[in-house]
Amino acid sequence: MTETDGGLAFLPLGGTGEIGMNLNLYRLGDTWLAVDCGIGFSGNDTPEAEILVPDPTYIMERRKKLAGLVITHAHEDHIGAVAHLWTRLECPIYATPFAATVLRRKLGEARLDHIVPIHVVKCGGRFNVGPFDIEFIPVTHSVPEAQAMAIRTPHGTVVHTGDWKIDPTPLVGPPCDLERLKQIGDEGVLGLVCDSTNVMSPGSSRSEAEVRVGLTELLGTLKGRIAVTCFASNVARVETIAMAAQAVGRKVVLVGRSLRNLDAAARECGYLAGVLPFFSEQEANDLPDDQVVMIITGSQGEPRAALTRIALDIHPNIALGEGDTVIYSSRMIPGNERAIMQVQDNLTRNGVRVVTDKDGYMIHCSGHATSDDVRTMYDLIRPKYAIPTHGEWRHLTAHAALAQEKGIAAILLEDGDILNLSPGNVEVIDTAPTGRLAVDGNRLLAMDGDVLSARRKMLFNGLIIASVAIDDEGYVIGEPKISAPGLLEEDDPESVRVREEFANAIDEIPDELRGDDHAFHDAAKTALRRALGRKLQKRPLVDVHVLRV
Repeated sequence: MTETDGGLAFLPLGGTGEIGMNLNLYRLGDTWLAVDCGIGFSGNDTPEAEILVPDPTYIMERRKKLAGLVITHAHEDHIGAVAHLWTRLECPIYATPFAATVLRRKLGEARLDHIVPIHVVKCGGRFNVGPFDIEFIPVTHSVPEAQAMAIRTPHGTVVHTGDWKIDPTPLVGPPCDLERLKQIGDEGVLGLVCDSTNVMSPGSSRSEAEVRVGLTELLGTLKGRIAVTCFASNVARVETIAMAAQAVGRKVVLVGRSLRNLDAAARECGYLAGVLPFFSEQEANDLPDDQVVMIITGSQGEPRAALTRIALDIHPNIALGEGDTVIYSSRMIPGNERAIMQVQDNLTRNGVRVVTDKDGYMIHCSGHATSDDVRTMYDLIRPKYAIPTHGEWRHLTAHAALAQEKGIAAILLEDGDILNLSPGNVEVIDTAPTGRLAVDGNRLLAMDGDVLSARRKMLFNGLIIASVAIDDEGYVIGEPKISAPGLLEEDDPESVRVREEFANAIDEIPDELRGDDHAFHDAAKTALRRALGRKLQKRPLVDVHVLRV
């Protein structure tokens, strides 16, 4: 099926077969709809980059046919890439009031807030994006106003869940609208594109109300300073920590810019109404240790986050030590294990007690649907086809098996698979190019491009640069200089040997190459590689600066 046959297709460009970087596309005829646009965090396999975004090249080439981008909720892995990628998409955005508020702050930091058209849609609202008839359905998640989507088309209805769970007492925002989901199921649903993140967890989801009770009980037993780390976008958890602290007579301090932004956005939209104003990190040292609870960013071991700097004792305002406690009210995202354990080890070395949910306390619950929740969703929606998304391959296959238990055909996709939904067979018909881009300051770099490839090589093999001056005829003036940061010490005998052998090799460059700067440069690089030899057992990035005087 092609883009001109009037059919319906689904294409994930990010977030299917991986955690994070959600970017999904639907095509109706030749018109496209984007759903979510999020970031991901690099793991141990990509130390040269910290924040990643999906490569939007496929839809960027079709952006004149892109009717709009709909945001399901305000988590970073669904909204965080908008500020980085919007100039490549240039389409209107549709979001609930809270997601729109969060997004405007992000766009403001990127100086795009007055350029990007944002249409605010009420929770549960119905609206059109080009030929797509879309209805928001409120669902429970760890951020306010999470919405599933019923996408109605002439070919049938597709329900796109976004992130969700069933929590009868979510504390912040309404519970999952199960009745409306059933009504849409009664209308008939072609496909259910559904979150798979927590599908391997048995039973029903735990409630945020249970976490509030558990945290209150735990805080009441502790002395000294208490710090609680959680996802900065989890408004319900921030409120839970604050209410638990207030219940035991402690004042609450926010530590980390993203938490301060969340506080402002949440209060602007009417959330955190029962929470007293937070203290700033600059005010924390004026409070008695036994009267303070700090909410701190950095639950995933992010290098520049507040908790990581506190653990290294390099934070400008906050220090933790003997007698203090850090509580992890969060889960460990796959790929972040080493970074998180390093932070916890540094805290423990400083005398801090570290508490996680593995210690038997009810201090965290997932915002994603468990296996029983997913079964309930299938009972409500009763789709013809199940399309697991939002998870690694093990999550997707477990989800597919669960759907098949219900007698529903499951289709396993990876990023880039173009799934034909109608007319004809529901099957993968083509593949779109996909990839990852690294956020590097205010620019985006291809992970397999020259810049990051060079950075990767420098990281593992080092860098060696030679500087040499030559006269008009191409003969060396003075002594070449060698610099090899991260590879050789300046006074290392090996460094002296390399410099001498490089100087000798430069003298042997053929006369016919000396008059051409480009040819001389290439010959000098070859000479430098030869001078390094095999003794170092490294293949560093090599460059030569040639100055003709």
